[in-house]
Amino acid sequence: MIIKEADDKSSDLAMLESLAAGFGVAPNTRTKIEQEILKVRSGVKGEREAAYEINFHFGPAKNYAVIHDLRIEVEGRVAQIDHLLIGRFLDIWVCETKNFSDGLAINEEGEWARFYKGKPYGMGSPFEQNKKHIMVLNSLFKTGTVQLPTRLGFAIKPNMHNVVMVSKDARVTRPKTKVEGVESVIKSDQFRTMVERANESDDNPLTVAKLIGSETLENFARAIVAQHQPIAFNWAGKFGVKERSEEIAAEPKPKKKLICTKCSVAVEFNVARFCWLNKARFGEGIYCRDCQQGF
Repeated sequence: MIIKEADDKSSDLAMLESLAAGFGVAPNTRTKIEQEILKVRSGVKGEREAAYEINFHFGPAKNYAVIHDLRIEVEGRVAQIDHLLIGRFLDIWVCETKNFSDGLAINEEGEWARFYKGKPYGMGSPFEQNKKHIMVLNSLFKTGTVQLPTRLGFAIKPNMHNVVMVSKDARVTRPKTKVEGVESVIKSDQFRTMVERANESDDNPLTVAKLIGSETLENFARAIVAQHQPIAFNWAGKFGVKERSEEIAAEPKPKKKLICTKCSVAVEFNVARFCWLNKARFGEGIYCRDCQQGF
């Protein structure tokens, strides 16, 4: 069952494109903004590809709960999780998505590199990054912010799986020696097989005692999603540029609460701004992300 889809990134792209087209932006700054646009678009493409595979195989199933694009804050630490798959035995697959169109390589020291136009560029380990996400998720349960399902009065301890998903067309070069985290790297279309193999290899008779009902699974997943805290990123501040003056002059100021024209829910300023920048699509109205899908 699909509990949450990914948040819409179109307002971020609209802001970046507006900044890139601004007057007086230094050429090197414009280049950085354009690179950020490509990065965001690439990330969205990779996440959509992975989400398609996950939704196709596990979306209709009552034995699994699917969560996409989850941002949580626990005790001052933040985790931006691309995908979560939760099973009725409380196996939780934490998936970090990377869209390496030209491929990636991992050496014998556990160092990662991505390829761009045939050249390798060093990068941080997505496996280690995802470890931190799992730590924050575990903290969410330990603090009691989200209650774990119970059996005979005892909380069921989840079994966390660290997964790094790359494009099904990406080239993956692995080390010849055993390195931690390498086995977690899979192509997006191999995820179902990975989950099935893990289930088949679990011969612990006590695992059956962890089985929870579909309704309990859904409630647990929705409790996690309730902790989702999306953030409006300050792109202008990141690149040290001002927003386009003619756009600022044309935009209403957020002096009062912004309301969706269609459903009357509160709308964040950056979402309203996306509507103002796309008047040909939305007219004079302001619409929340859900209502924007109708245009």
